[in-house]
Amino acid sequence: MVNLGVTKVDDAVASKHPGLQQYAACQSAAFMKGTGTFILGTAGFFATQKVLQKRLPYPLQWNLLLSVVAGSLCSYAVTRSETQRCSDLWVYLETSNYPGRAAPNVEETPSTASPPGPKTTQYGDVME
Repeated sequence: MVNLGVTKVDDAVASKHPGLQQYAACQSAAFMKGTGTFILGTAGFFATQKVLQKRLPYPLQWNLLLSVVAGSLCSYAVTRSETQRCSDLWVYLETSNYPGRAAPNVEETPSTASPPGPKTTQYGDVME
């Protein structure tokens, strides 16, 4: 699905981003997992409601509606988590750092501390 659009990417852009193919494949898999979750989730919830029909008697249209809503929510959750995983993969491929991990602590040395005296803003205004 997403991989078809990658073939139309300019070669200069593709050379700047060597992880583009892996990211596109990851996104495609995420969307397919979401679609599968919607189908299987809707069918599963509908089957469960049919089994419980004796205890919770309500019309077929409500069974369908609740099944589709529950399948959509499950599909959204799966697609969102997989897409976040793909975004993390993209950041890792571009920077070689995982996005959730903090950079190593660098202690400030006295030479980089601001000199005493009037402070200036980034626009050059002197603060008292």
